[in-house]
Amino acid sequence: MPWRGALSDIEVCVDVCGNGSLVTRCASAIQDSTVALRDTVWLTPPSWNEGSIAIAGDLPEIMHIHLPPSQFTAGRLGLDVDKSVIGALKYDNAFRDPLLGEIARAVASELQDETSAGRLLVESLANSMAARLVQTQSGAPTSQPTVSASKEGLDRRRLARVLDYIEANLEGDLTLDLMASIACLSRYHFARAFRQAVGQTPHRYVSVRRLDRAKALLMQGDRSLVDIALALSFSDQASFTRAFRQATGRAPGQYRREFGSRQHDASSAAIRQALPMLA
Repeated sequence: MPWRGALSDIEVCVDVCGNGSLVTRCASAIQDSTVALRDTVWLTPPSWNEGSIAIAGDLPEIMHIHLPPSQFTAGRLGLDVDKSVIGALKYDNAFRDPLLGEIARAVASELQDETSAGRLLVESLANSMAARLVQTQSGAPTSQPTVSASKEGLDRRRLARVLDYIEANLEGDLTLDLMASIACLSRYHFARAFRQAVGQTPHRYVSVRRLDRAKALLMQGDRSLVDIALALSFSDQASFTRAFRQATGRAPGQYRREFGSRQHDASSAAIRQALPMLA
């Protein structure tokens, strides 16, 4: 299977299951033959123009993840690294790394069962994958962060700004970069400081808040399920239904019928109670 065309990103291929097939890669006079076991990793750095891949046996389940060069900057990693770190990521030989395997399986799980904060989760996982590659493959130092994070996490003023921003954009675009910029921190230090201050990762916090917003919208009863799904960053109604049922034990429509009617009955009772006072 030949391939041509230079990559602009670092391609990370991870065998997420392992089936024992022999995978042979050739490019620029480099040949690597590796038995595809669980957590086997293949790297293809930018600028590789052509090569070939041969697989002897069943096609392994391989997760292909493309990390842009910007993912390896000091601001993203929280490490004092320079541009040479990308050049240190080699095509040469496959290797096994259980941590990279777990990260790849987490990405695959999100793709299979989408959540409302999946984008934030994948951004966090991409950070972890890039940091792991720097740590294990490039030889770059990983012990010195570029900026010391506050031991107390985010101060109250900056945390309040971030939480207000999240609340105002639950039905909009939320990214780690945007939230970090509001907190005036790098993405790396923001994620750590937010978890320290709130007790949850950013993606987990956003996921919980979007679930609460979904419940409120369902109880109001004036928006369609597909509209709610798209507003809360699901790709379709089926993904929303699956995630909502997993979190609450009820399908969205069932939740609306059960709790929306209770809210309606409570509102009607309040109106009836107020009528004698108005007479």
